[in-house]
Amino acid sequence: MGRIDIDVAMDYRLGEERVVFLTLEAASAPGQRVLSSRLEIGGAALSRIPGESGIGSRVIARLDHDRLRLAYRASVEVTRLDGTLEGMMAAPWHDLPAEAMTYLRPSRFCQSDMFETFALRRFGDLDGGAKVAAIRDWVARELSYVPGASHAQTTVIDTFTGRQGVCRDYAHMLCSLCRAADIPARYVSVYAPEVDPPDFHAVSQVWLDGGWHIVDPTGMCRPETAVIVAVGRDAYDTAFMENRGMVQLVSQTVSVTRG
Repeated sequence: MGRIDIDVAMDYRLGEERVVFLTLEAASAPGQRVLSSRLEIGGAALSRIPGESGIGSRVIARLDHDRLRLAYRASVEVTRLDGTLEGMMAAPWHDLPAEAMTYLRPSRFCQSDMFETFALRRFGDLDGGAKVAAIRDWVARELSYVPGASHAQTTVIDTFTGRQGVCRDYAHMLCSLCRAADIPARYVSVYAPEVDPPDFHAVSQVWLDGGWHIVDPTGMCRPETAVIVAVGRDAYDTAFMENRGMVQLVSQTVSVTRG
């Protein structure tokens, strides 16, 4: 349990489209409490809509010029504990609640139905949390963390074949294998002080013992220091910025520290 301080600065040049969707504010969610939060965007009218599964929100920024200059600062108290996966139980698919059932299905970047035979052969002798732990360890062992090895259109099939990627690809791989093994798993964007280099980070949550539990196969992030921003089926649902036109990066920094 402890306070996590977040400081984000972004500067982007826009094309003719001056409406930007942003998903970067810490969410009010189980296991964490937002103590303070301030988002400043010069020359923008802001509105919000709920995020996927009611977690967090998307900010709609309507700018009156072609430059997105953003400053976001927040302090969040994280109350969740780093529990062990072993011993946790997985519910049969027909007993899952609606919020978990959604994350049992294939998605744009997580074609989990293509891995059912592999998951059965590789992890079929295990159950519940022990199975998730084995999948986590397999992903951590089999993939190499290589910045630039993947791009926005890389799917889990590409990652399985190439065996390299970044946190996005690790999370997609874990989600896909868990879903293939009938364990609901969702993609989660987080802030965490351990991430190196500091940036937006991706982990997974799995449904065990009637609740969601954070799992990070990169090993960079721990549940007791992770600040959840958004959840979804895959990276498509949780992008920190969306715009229908041209977007050019000028500068961006993400700082996450223990308070």
